[in-house]
Amino acid sequence: MKNLSGKRIVVTGGAGFIGSHLCERLLGDGHEVLCVDNFYTGRRQNIAHMVSNPYFEVLRHDICFPLYVECDEIYNLACPASPVHYQFDPVQTTKVSVHGAINMLGLAKRVKAKILQASTSEVYGDPKVHPQTEDYWGNVNPIGLRSCYDEGKRCAETLFFDYFRQHRLRIKVARIFNTYGPRMHPNDGRVVSNFIMQALRGEEITVYGDGSQTRSFCYVDDLVDGLVRLMDSPDDFTGPVNLGNPVEFTILQLAELVIKMVASCLMPHASRSKVVFKPLPSDDPTQRQPDITLAKKKLGWDPTVQLEKGLVKTIEYFSSLT
Repeated sequence: MKNLSGKRIVVTGGAGFIGSHLCERLLGDGHEVLCVDNFYTGRRQNIAHMVSNPYFEVLRHDICFPLYVECDEIYNLACPASPVHYQFDPVQTTKVSVHGAINMLGLAKRVKAKILQASTSEVYGDPKVHPQTEDYWGNVNPIGLRSCYDEGKRCAETLFFDYFRQHRLRIKVARIFNTYGPRMHPNDGRVVSNFIMQALRGEEITVYGDGSQTRSFCYVDDLVDGLVRLMDSPDDFTGPVNLGNPVEFTILQLAELVIKMVASCLMPHASRSKVVFKPLPSDDPTQRQPDITLAKKKLGWDPTVQLEKGLVKTIEYFSSLT
């Protein structure tokens, strides 16, 4: 075990898909990590391999309530991030974004920690600007089925910048675009996990609408690298900054690629999977592509994992669950 001389870092939502990969990266970088999670969508198996590390600690806690710990940095990732989960209890989703942000900002203020907010591309809503740049204010329905997440994250950004202006808090805001990889929840309703699980089971691949809507898919290791680079950037750079892979695919292209790749892995029944089309959900964005010019300039960050390579690792993970 290496001799630690790193920082004390809190990761809220640390047992989640992205959070667990971030905890792993921070431990590897020589830091002491406190994983805070209420296990609403986070899973113990995501962090089980880190529990024996003496520099890793797990605290079951809901950030809707104040947290009293000592730390140098805070990554605030706690919030259900897939429509299936955040629409199940929309009031609680708004609470964790707003009350959670207030409580984590309060902690950062008390202990003089630097704090990063995991915001989302959903703050852009169904964008009328393409690709999306950070100075675009968005096109969001404030009373729709997705509003608990979209508006909750927008309010959290407001709070972060008000704490920055009013209390001179050291803040960072990352707007995360579609991210995929191992440890995604198999039943989270996201397009990558949906398609892979359906293909592995030999089921019909469900495409909503005509499949022409676009998304940009970033592999989790690339995303985590962007978050760390943002946290480590100079204090005068607050963001918000887009983090995502700018290579755009239609949903139908993704479906066809997953069918082909699962079949090539010789998974049982994969060749039986066919695409079927169903009505588009309410307020589903038609386009989603990040402009990452700012991330390249300020962070020297550019995702490197191509979709096919990332899908291989993701398919291997999901196949181990079936």
